Amino acid sequence: MKIRIAIFDYKVIPTNPIGSCHLRMIQGLCGEHEFTVFAVEFENPCPDRVRFVRVPVPTRPLALLFVAYHLVAPVVYFLYRLRTGVRFDLVQMVESNLSFGDVSYAQFCHRAYLRRHWKAAGAKGLRGWLRWLDHWLHALVEPWVFRKVRRIVVPSQGLKRELEEIYPVTRGKITVIPNPVDLARMAPPPGFDREIFRRERGVDPEDVVLLFVALGHFERKGLPLVLEALKQLGEKTAKLWVVGGEADLVVLWQARAREMGLEDQVVFFGMQRDVRHFLWGADGFVFPSVYEVFPLVTLEAAAAGLPLIVTPLYGVEEFMRDGETGLVVERSVEGILIGLRRFLALPFTERVRMGVRARETVAQYGVERFPEAWRRLYGSGLLG
Repeated sequence: MKIRIAIFDYKVIPTNPIGSCHLRMIQGLCGEHEFTVFAVEFENPCPDRVRFVRVPVPTRPLALLFVAYHLVAPVVYFLYRLRTGVRFDLVQMVESNLSFGDVSYAQFCHRAYLRRHWKAAGAKGLRGWLRWLDHWLHALVEPWVFRKVRRIVVPSQGLKRELEEIYPVTRGKITVIPNPVDLARMAPPPGFDREIFRRERGVDPEDVVLLFVALGHFERKGLPLVLEALKQLGEKTAKLWVVGGEADLVVLWQARAREMGLEDQVVFFGMQRDVRHFLWGADGFVFPSVYEVFPLVTLEAAAAGLPLIVTPLYGVEEFMRDGETGLVVERSVEGILIGLRRFLALPFTERVRMGVRARETVAQYGVERFPEAWRRLYGSGLLG
């Protein structure tokens, strides 16, 4: 049965983690259902089948985006319905970013994060205060939204357990749909010259390059710990590529790296539309985050054949095997330092084997399974 679905998401674009998942789902099911996307940004994969209604709000800071979207998106929605006469069978939003709807696609529990992890994240100053405000606003609205919706979709068993613990009202209405990874797209193509790519970025043949990727929230995702561990390691052949972050954030962290004497070891590349070349050029992926629910970037790194150096994280724990697909480290400078020493001591051939095993392990999350999981959800009597 064809149903009309309204999708509410800030940025439904390839570089946004949740937005890219929505893109996969829409692209896979747009021939079966009618989608209308209410977003600030949307890269429409099926413009002849999918409608886009722009929600005109600022995207930064995130706390302002949250409030503005809550106020403006419902107005845009009801004006659209009034103008077109369209009636939707299903309204789907991200987390608690909308005050009404049937399905919440949640990839974070803000109340749990503030209670258990905020102090460890280490964000300070105005930027840190604004991040705290964004989490607090989400946490304020979460219980009301999760009580109202019919179904909550999460990417990992870990987040399912956490939501059920923090919000008992969610028990019985959570569906787990793991995030997808495009194995074919993430595999290095035959024409990619890894050595040239590394040499053009100042890497010597004996260097071991670790890659850290994040759109922002560098403190929460562990960059300060990695930098301090590199400083204490004192091994000049250990290099770090940092991909992601808006221009002002990159300038801030470049200054910090210089202050630590790491300017010759750490290179910041800022936001990249396509991170694959950096994955293909690196030797390992380091991601000691304090809190994630199923970070897509770790799936992509594994699918690209990189061994992982990660903390125990929701989702990742479901496929990560210490010593086989990479190294599991404690989230501390000492823990990461131990992990880096273990990794650098590995022969090149063993690092390659780890990457191969990581890619084989994440094959279970291939993109072809993702739309099918949503197809089952939409056909499960959700509208009844």
